[in-house]
Amino acid sequence: MYGWRGRLGLIVPSSNTTMEMELHNYLPEGLSLHTARMPLRNVTEEELLSMASMAADAARLLKDAGVEQILYGCTSGSFIGGKDYEKELEAKIEEEVKVPVVSTSTAVIEALKILDAQSILVITPYTDEINQREKEFLEANGFEVLDIRGLGIEDNLRIGKLEPYEAYRLAKASFMDEADAIFISCTNLRTFEIIEALEEDLGVPVVTSNQASLWLALREMDVMERIPELGNLFAEY
Repeated sequence: MYGWRGRLGLIVPSSNTTMEMELHNYLPEGLSLHTARMPLRNVTEEELLSMASMAADAARLLKDAGVEQILYGCTSGSFIGGKDYEKELEAKIEEEVKVPVVSTSTAVIEALKILDAQSILVITPYTDEINQREKEFLEANGFEVLDIRGLGIEDNLRIGKLEPYEAYRLAKASFMDEADAIFISCTNLRTFEIIEALEEDLGVPVVTSNQASLWLALREMDVMERIPELGNLFAEY
């Protein structure tokens, strides 16, 4: 039986081509991944808020597969409403389907806290408007955002076509010694190949949306697997 160790349900935007692939490639043995989608083509505030209204419907379909944990896999979609928006979203979905839910934004906050990161550099593929919302969200949760650099992309399908080295180069070019950690945002941005290299080259922990999401989802399922290829977060905690 697939999922004899646990079944993880994943909800992603319809145009996301990265998250389920990265999670599937690093999922510990005995776990299975089951995905549902919500309509979104462009990473804009309007589309992100509209997408959230479909989350409960997607979760109901995942419940049919007997998943034990649901992951709302969208960074911007779980912070766009400001502080505590992600918690309200999780609670609403849980109430509908009676299955535990965590979001990517919750996972990122928990990952940064456990790594004792206070002053962070943020790298995103987003527009300035979405970056400003993310900065406000992170600061409302107690972090100092030293800088936030984006690529100015709205088209989510285009984000999924970016090569990992583009995030690596932007992070390295933007790095400052005051940073306790680097956060690379967006579940549709490939990052797993560059986490180790960035940590070695810059000497600080790297948190990415998909890495943090997988880390928290597994721990919520009591799967404490260490995956050193995914950086300090998975090697130490």
